[in-house]
Amino acid sequence: MEQATANLFVVSAPSGAGKTSLLKQLISELESVQTSISHTTRTKREAEVDGVDYHFVNSETFKALIDEGAFYENAEVFGNCYGTSKSSIADQLAKGIDVILEIDWQGARQIREQLPHSKSVFILPPSKAELENRLQGRGQDDDSVIKGRMDAAISEMSHFNEYDYLVINDDFSSAVAEIKAIILAERQKLPVQRKKHAHLLSNLLE
Repeated sequence: MEQATANLFVVSAPSGAGKTSLLKQLISELESVQTSISHTTRTKREAEVDGVDYHFVNSETFKALIDEGAFYENAEVFGNCYGTSKSSIADQLAKGIDVILEIDWQGARQIREQLPHSKSVFILPPSKAELENRLQGRGQDDDSVIKGRMDAAISEMSHFNEYDYLVINDDFSSAVAEIKAIILAERQKLPVQRKKHAHLLSNLLE
């Protein structure tokens, strides 16, 4: 993909690290940035809205989209399928909107291979004990599910060194500020600024 005037950010974290809450707060504070809406076969939770949180589809529809080549990446996580739409990302970037993908390390690898201009951020909890406390505090899962999620989290966290940036979510406000700083810095990179302000630069150098 040609360098756009907006950036694509891949953000990964183990379940319970606070990724979703951090990004929700970030988007409320920063203009021209949105999360990508993934397709999933997961059952919609009570508070979720189709087309806002996810595009909820059945397994047959999801498979058809794979066959059509509609996804940059897709993966199965905890028995559910997730996919990132090519057209959705392209539309947002073309409008000058930074896009954040919330995906696991496997999906991040696929994105980096296809979209080398993307930047990646990994979010870690301050400790293993705190991560377990956060998972238990959700009140959504029993002990066996929490153990499974902890095992998966440890595996996920082992891939942190594949990312461009690392943020520790110990203090919530500080973590939001750090992610915001990453996005603002990337917006000032020369390739982005040169394309965004081509007309200005041409006039200045005449």
